[in-house]
Amino acid sequence: MPSRIELANAIRALSMDAVQRANSGHPGAPMGMADIAEVLWNDYLQHNPGNPQWPNRDRFVLSNGHGSMLVYSLLHLSGYALPMEQLKNFRQLHSATPGHPEYGYAPGVETTTGPLGQGISNGVGMALAEKVLAAQFNRPGHDVVDHYTYVFLGDGCLMEGISHEACSLAGTLGLGKLIAFYDDNGISIDGEVEGWFTDDTPKRFESYGWQVIPAVDGHDPEAVKAAIEAARGEGGKPTLICCRTVIGKGAPNKEGSESCHGAPLGDEEIAATRAAIGWEHAPFEVPESVYAGWDAKAKGAEREQAWEQSMAAYAEAHPELAAELRRRLSGELPADFAEKAAAYIAECQEKGEVVASRKASQNCLNAYGPLLPELLGGSADLAGSNLTIWSGSKGVSADDASGNYLYYGVREFGMSAIMNGIALHGGFVPYGATFLMFMEYARNAVRMAALMKQRTLFVYTHDSIGLGEDGPTHQPVEQLTALRVTPNLHTWRPCDTVESAVAWKAAIERSDGPSALIFSRQGLPHQPRSATQVADITRGAYILVDCEGQPDVILIATGSEVQLAVDAAGQLAGSGKQARVVSMPCAEVFCAQDAAYREAVLPSDVLARVAVEAGHVDYWYKFVGLDGRVVGMTTFGESAPAGALYKHFGITVDNVVAAAQEVILED
Repeated sequence: MPSRIELANAIRALSMDAVQRANSGHPGAPMGMADIAEVLWNDYLQHNPGNPQWPNRDRFVLSNGHGSMLVYSLLHLSGYALPMEQLKNFRQLHSATPGHPEYGYAPGVETTTGPLGQGISNGVGMALAEKVLAAQFNRPGHDVVDHYTYVFLGDGCLMEGISHEACSLAGTLGLGKLIAFYDDNGISIDGEVEGWFTDDTPKRFESYGWQVIPAVDGHDPEAVKAAIEAARGEGGKPTLICCRTVIGKGAPNKEGSESCHGAPLGDEEIAATRAAIGWEHAPFEVPESVYAGWDAKAKGAEREQAWEQSMAAYAEAHPELAAELRRRLSGELPADFAEKAAAYIAECQEKGEVVASRKASQNCLNAYGPLLPELLGGSADLAGSNLTIWSGSKGVSADDASGNYLYYGVREFGMSAIMNGIALHGGFVPYGATFLMFMEYARNAVRMAALMKQRTLFVYTHDSIGLGEDGPTHQPVEQLTALRVTPNLHTWRPCDTVESAVAWKAAIERSDGPSALIFSRQGLPHQPRSATQVADITRGAYILVDCEGQPDVILIATGSEVQLAVDAAGQLAGSGKQARVVSMPCAEVFCAQDAAYREAVLPSDVLARVAVEAGHVDYWYKFVGLDGRVVGMTTFGESAPAGALYKHFGITVDNVVAAAQEVILED
């Protein structure tokens, strides 16, 4: 049986060889953390290479994702379907081994990491999901949800502000099955971090409520093992294991220096490293004895089989709970959700309430929440404004995690990344809210949700200058455009209770990406519709008000500006001009419709078009053309009542009518 150092050296060799072959990458972190990884993966990690999606597996997150060859080496060596050819294709087009770990590429990669700090935040979400799911489903004698979340992170992750947000909340919520390993090597890209990072990290995490195990020799397997035992022995607090390591460990002329952080070692140094660590094998060559020492396939299959036996006993004792747990872990919605949601949408159309769309959103939660026990909501300290609490909401706490609502505090970025971790874990459909303006704090986590195509629901209220007196710091202008141009993200801005209900239903049912739901502070009028029009809302855009024959002009609007377009169409009709009003609550969904439907809504031979939205004008030229008109914002807002602002910035019926008359004359 190979020694621990031989097993760890396999990681070092594969990492330096792959980076060298690619002529780019980061060998330092994998070489420095190899000894820690060997102990964790061979002695503790509960996983099954034959089934990377086994629900009760431990989650492993490499938050310092630039060290990606660490996780690729671990997956390859332990028996996942990641052949050596993929390691040789590190950082190449269409390989399963991109420069940073990407969710959905290599089996066993739990999340996309690269933007530092988000991996640990995803890990908080995963550990939180485990704790809540366990509280909801485990019963005496049946701990069917029982696994750890392990996170590797470096100085860069801890310098990023998001780590403060997420780790602070993790301590408050007592996430005892979250264990983080801090790669304290004192080096970042610019050199020795003591010039810019002198935090007392152990005290910082102690203040969060974490257990901290300081000054662990990251190259001493027994010290690492003792630290992990202590971490697993603390059930009420997350644990930070501070591991002193040497970056690039084993490279005799570069270890301990920033020179091995983000660049290949070079052929000469690799040869010297092989000699120094006693690795007498050719590049990408691993002896069978080392493979045997790493192989986790049999052990993983046994662990999963044992869990299945536990699930069988659980199902016998609690058949309904077991079936519900299986359903939720599969990501399937309740069989009757679509039917009951459709009935609620029809009810909204019939009732015709005039409310702010943020209130319509809360009404949707009250309607859909009882149907969806997998909903796990929250708000960044704005619950009373975002209206994200519904009648069945119950807060999650350290002492009682069986609830379905998270008080995230003023942590927009952390909240969003934690939600991504919850979605990645499975068993929940997470939603979280803030003001649309403060999407900016969370922007990169929203992008990561879209990149990973996760069912994460971002709820944004106070969507325009319509929020009024709080002024331009709180009034979004360019944010809708930023969301809409994000690949894989669906952005819904509904105009009334009915569109709000459709938007929520669509976001919940969508399994291949996130959604942003945009709601108003001010009351919005109800729009009359036929059953066909209600059905067409799901297509992203539809004809809300039409005219006889070919329209002279098409008015396109969303959200609070739909009524402006409807009123403008009425005025135009009074002057003998035929106007069609198109409500477009989700442009991305509309653009994905077939050509025939898009042509039916926006006929290509009607060039006279006007768009109106209380957001930045530039986005809408894709629909109205360069010769069309857009009534909207080109500046920041001001502090004043909403009505005064709409008039001041010219987002009025009269201006829509004037713009329509101009384009009709030009057409």
